[in-house]
Amino acid sequence: MNTDLIQQPFIKKFPGDFSGNPMQRNTPKVLFATISPAGFENPALIAFNHQLSEEIGLGKFEDKDLNFLAATKLPENIHTYATAYAGHQFGNWAGQLGDGRAILAGEITDSEGRKTELQWKGAGATPYSRHADGRAVLRSSVREYLMSEAMYHLNVPTTRALSLVFTGEDVVRDMMYNGNPQKEKGAVVVRTAESFLRFGHFELLSAQREYTLLQQLADFTIENYFPEITSAGNDKYKDFFKRISERTADLMVEWLRVGFVHGVMNTDNMSVLGLTIDYGPYSMLDEYDLNFTPNITDLPGRRYAFGQQGQIAQWNLWQLANALFPLINDEKFLEDALNGYGDYFWAAHDRMLCKKFGFDTLMEGDDEFFTNWQGLMHELQLDYTLFFSHLENIGSELVKATKEAFGYVCYTILNEEKLSKLNHFLKAYQERLSKNIISRTESISMMKPTNPKFILRNYLLYECIEEINQGKTDLLEKLTIALENPYEERYPELCAKRPLGYDDVSGCSMLSCSS
Repeated sequence: MNTDLIQQPFIKKFPGDFSGNPMQRNTPKVLFATISPAGFENPALIAFNHQLSEEIGLGKFEDKDLNFLAATKLPENIHTYATAYAGHQFGNWAGQLGDGRAILAGEITDSEGRKTELQWKGAGATPYSRHADGRAVLRSSVREYLMSEAMYHLNVPTTRALSLVFTGEDVVRDMMYNGNPQKEKGAVVVRTAESFLRFGHFELLSAQREYTLLQQLADFTIENYFPEITSAGNDKYKDFFKRISERTADLMVEWLRVGFVHGVMNTDNMSVLGLTIDYGPYSMLDEYDLNFTPNITDLPGRRYAFGQQGQIAQWNLWQLANALFPLINDEKFLEDALNGYGDYFWAAHDRMLCKKFGFDTLMEGDDEFFTNWQGLMHELQLDYTLFFSHLENIGSELVKATKEAFGYVCYTILNEEKLSKLNHFLKAYQERLSKNIISRTESISMMKPTNPKFILRNYLLYECIEEINQGKTDLLEKLTIALENPYEERYPELCAKRPLGYDDVSGCSMLSCSS
């Protein structure tokens, strides 16, 4: 890997704290603090993303590169740092936050001029660690490494993962926050993104009334990541906010398409580029449930439940609008833009559902059809992914639902009453398909790249983590192949509903923010 190509334009552009002091503290009037990673004497490679390394310009992995992946004995050209940001957490202003478990190496530019930031997660404490140690355990690192890559191959905007490495030390964590701390194996992930800038970076500067620095950060972000914005003056920042709103809405629709639940949509976990960022207590849906949240910290209110994500994104955009107001200075524009988010989101949402069902266009009556479908999914506890896979097998001839045909899609027992409701829906579905202008073959061609066959379910992650703890990587390698081909059934046994034995397993059915 050619780490000599890594540059640090961010720390050259903006004011920072260059003391290198890891003491946890407020760092007003700066956007970052330089900090040295902890350094790990006995790292061991678990996984390396060779394709990503080549894509971003790092090149091939060599044994000597393990030190870089573990943030140990770094080259002299790399000056590591953590950024400061703020945020609203579970709806409450939390003040200064920052990269408490992440340390940036800088960015690399590939042969075509595309820039990618590199960041370690779990490499030690920073001034923003908030009384924590900045380390990461194996289970959370495996979850980040695999899920970020799974989302990429599902065509959902996301940060990505370059490597997964044992640190060689144990880390103490209370996984479920129930007073039962345990030693766990430590690990570090190198993750990548075009940029890790968040809503919270702008919230921090606005809250501190650092308006000149706020404008400089906005200009930097627009220049580097929003080349389509060519306006000037206040219009530039209006267009900036509008594009962030659209990217955010598009991301929410993609989450709903594949059944992803983030679990902790605080404003400091929202990317201004519309990327999925910070994989903590997330989950893919098994049975369809708009009220499902995988995060024990989100109970009982379920603020970040699956069906709330689009609305919460809008709430988060309100907070970003407040932060950018000193630059935009147009209350009416921001109000209209935020109200317009709902129209944009629901239009994109309905287009997405049409593709999932194989409808060529949205028609009158489809809203009622979608509502009836949601009710059926809830009542029969149908698996979200498997249900749509099964719909692809339905042709133009009337199909009768049977226990044999739908039992593997259902998390409840299909009695005659439930089968009757399912058959009623299938009849309505085929009647709606008959209104398509396109053929059923064309309809199915629309469905296939929209409805995944394989999703990275929590129970699979749980099994994979257990195996890696035992020194095995067979399932890790198998899951990697499966997640790289999510619209195919490479391994039919992995394209199945959650086994009943995992319903109440800690770290599988429910997770905490340390997951």
